[in-house]
Amino acid sequence: MTYDENNIFAKIIRGEAPAHIVEQDDACLTMMDIMPQSPGHTLVIPKEPAIDVFEVSDRGLEQVILQTRRVARAIDRVFEPDGVMLVQLNRSGAGQSVFHLHFHVIPRWGGLQMAFHSRDVEKSEILTEHASKIRSALAEIV
Repeated sequence: MTYDENNIFAKIIRGEAPAHIVEQDDACLTMMDIMPQSPGHTLVIPKEPAIDVFEVSDRGLEQVILQTRRVARAIDRVFEPDGVMLVQLNRSGAGQSVFHLHFHVIPRWGGLQMAFHSRDVEKSEILTEHASKIRSALAEIV
């Protein structure tokens, strides 16, 4: 498979598609998942064009995993879940639906049933509020 420069995450990185962006730097973009599994479900993507974990550079993987940990800490602080689930899928056989490497950071509470992907798009106001809370917490996390 060849990297598709027009996948939705590539468009978001270039500013050609809307997103509820939490934070970004030269290496990574952090945004709210528009079909969250739970309140605070956030995505962390490298800006490097890589389909999956098998194609990303070592440096790109290092940057995205460190940002994923920062985001997990912020989500843990903001939403106080029972646990935080990190999910990363590779290829369609594993459930990957956007072919640009990304990590899901999903707060979990006891008894909450989840599939890999939700079918319901969250209200924009809620995603904006959650992004703001996570952004504030990230400012305090190195």
